Amino acid sequence: MIARQKLKTNARRRNIWLLRLAIVVVWLGSWELAGRYWIDPFFYSMPSKIWERLVEWFSTGTDFGSIWYQILVTVEEAVIGFVLGAILGVVLGVVLGRSQYLADVLSPFIKAANALPRIVLAALFVIWFGLGMSSKVATVVVLVFFAVFFNAFTGAREVDRNLIDNARILGASRWAVLKSIVLPSATSWILSSLHVAFGFALIGAVVGEYTGAKAGMGFLISNAQGTFDTAGVYAGMLIITVVAILAEWGIGTAESRLLRWRPQVNAQASQGI
Repeated sequence: MIARQKLKTNARRRNIWLLRLAIVVVWLGSWELAGRYWIDPFFYSMPSKIWERLVEWFSTGTDFGSIWYQILVTVEEAVIGFVLGAILGVVLGVVLGRSQYLADVLSPFIKAANALPRIVLAALFVIWFGLGMSSKVATVVVLVFFAVFFNAFTGAREVDRNLIDNARILGASRWAVLKSIVLPSATSWILSSLHVAFGFALIGAVVGEYTGAKAGMGFLISNAQGTFDTAGVYAGMLIITVVAILAEWGIGTAESRLLRWRPQVNAQASQGI
């Protein structure tokens, strides 16, 4: 019975991957044919031209140095901003989640700050901090903070009140309650927000570089757009996508290790998107 279930699971997984591969082949094939016979590749490019651009960047480099350097600059900005934004989001989210008084006082300010067009702030940060890394990190921090803050706030609010009351009756201090009950309970909320937050971090770094920079993938894409190099724009987007997928895999692995204590959910449900 177990062996049959395992075979069924493996067959389902294989079919899913084959279907995904077929979708990619059909999509790229249709695009290539359309670019060769029906649409203007100057505006829409083609998979073959994008591949040529990728090969050129990784073999001979870009007009602004090694492609690995451009990737490193963007990843460095994203990681630094991600760490700072996540720490700020977790700390303030947990503090306000456990203090109704502070939440009531600061609520209108946080809602107003969240309503600001944060992408537009990238231009303001360039004026304040210049074209260096600081302005990109600031953009990333702003984008990551709110994604993490609201999840940490909700996670801290959703802690079982009876559990906290029982711990207090047994003599637990505020710090002990926070460390042993609140933070572990909010961990799944916080970690789930990090998946989205790192995507925002990459977006923030690229937007900041696109607004004004001396290096990075956003700068490379901006230059490709300025020279009507459509293949270069797509190639830059593809590289950023691969970096985001690798980061998502790393965060997912860390999450599964940190949440080993959590009861296993239904296997079918966990295999959803």
